[in-house]
Amino acid sequence: MNATSTTRTRSPNAREVVVTGIGLALPGVATYGDLLGPLPGEGGFDPATGLSGRELRHKDRASRLALRAAEFALHDAGLTDADTTFTGAADSTAVVVSTNLGNADSVCEATDTIATAGVMGLSPLGLPQTSSNVIAGWVAIRYRLRGPNLTVCNGVTSGLDALAWARNLIVAGRAEAAVVVGVEPANDVVTKVLGEQSTDAAVAVVLEPADAAASRGARPRATITGYARARNLAAALVFAGVTEEEPVGLWLADEAGAAGAGEGHLLAATRRIDLESQLGPLSGALGVLQCAAAAAHLEGGATGNVLATAGGPRHDATAALLLTPSPATRPYTQERGQHP
Repeated sequence: MNATSTTRTRSPNAREVVVTGIGLALPGVATYGDLLGPLPGEGGFDPATGLSGRELRHKDRASRLALRAAEFALHDAGLTDADTTFTGAADSTAVVVSTNLGNADSVCEATDTIATAGVMGLSPLGLPQTSSNVIAGWVAIRYRLRGPNLTVCNGVTSGLDALAWARNLIVAGRAEAAVVVGVEPANDVVTKVLGEQSTDAAVAVVLEPADAAASRGARPRATITGYARARNLAAALVFAGVTEEEPVGLWLADEAGAAGAGEGHLLAATRRIDLESQLGPLSGALGVLQCAAAAAHLEGGATGNVLATAGGPRHDATAALLLTPSPATRPYTQERGQHP
């Protein structure tokens, strides 16, 4: 999508889509409630032990992080049994992954091998890792999910865009549920591209229609109400459906996004959180982590909606996602720890 276009996905008659499961594979963050700060800085996911195991062999780091986050989210949503077998509608469950640099290390390794040893030097076990959709593919294979399967690689807005695409699949009837994963690994290639130390970060959320979640007794954490991607923040807010009549209680944005807010109802927001200032570069994982933080805020009984924004004047566009309380949302009581 070019910077001059505007996308809006909100309709009063649209199928309501809710968040029913959240999982993190993020060092130093034990549960998604911690995202509201202050961060504990210890505990949570340990890559040294959490990325090992037979089922994770021959997979790139980003895929392993994504598989762990998806495992925790599906368990949290009540969609796996004691053997971690998926119990939902596998034929109609989508996988949408947001990553900008997820398998860059695998691609660079393959090109280096070709340069020094030719194509005969490539390993048949490693070559699949060069596919741009490898992470989404591994999640689908692990849980035998046969719905739509795609990867969004769209810069800073990628995570919010992925959530919107997953919501669109459900609203359009192309999927009955979706696992949305935002993931970026910490490795030398990513650090070189970013120009700063990268962060191991993976988060997964499960999206379902509100009526389907209610029918199986799932607990909705938040409703995805509106989304837009536009040239600037003002246009994105209008098309996402942000209004002064429904005030924002939490704004998830970086410093650049806040600087471009201008005057108006956003100044009444009671709180603003910049996740990257606390966790480091998040890239494609940012928007999905913002969704997890929004769910924690809404579960806690705080007033007002939650606005997540990414992009801004230094980028080609700004994306805005509006999340609102679900009718059945209860106060946040999740115990610390994401491990099933």
